[in-house]
Amino acid sequence: MSENIVRYSDKDLAEFKAIIEEKIHQAKTDLELIESTFKNDSNNGTDDTSPTFKAFEEGSETMSKEANVQLAIRQEKFIRDLKNALLRIENKTYGVCRVTGKLIQKERLKLVPHATLSIEAKKQQY
Repeated sequence: MSENIVRYSDKDLAEFKAIIEEKIHQAKTDLELIESTFKNDSNNGTDDTSPTFKAFEEGSETMSKEANVQLAIRQEKFIRDLKNALLRIENKTYGVCRVTGKLIQKERLKLVPHATLSIEAKKQQY
């Protein structure tokens, strides 16, 4: 009795791999942009403006840096998730729902290439 293995074809996996590699490239570019924003400590020429405005500006800048740090953390997680998806492609387990064991729809994987849950399993979480 041979067990029927559910998985995407090598052709499909190659297509998903190309999508994921492009997304990783874009995500790394975005991450560099985010990091350069919060590493840039320019004071935007507020040295000669009123002290009240300068305090407001510094508070705003701190909030902005915190937001950028959060963005960077999310972006790093996204890149890690995409790299894990590449590992699943190599293992030929990519696109298989980790809850139901069924194939995740191609349309979903094209939009969310790091997905590990089918829509059916995702809905069960709520």
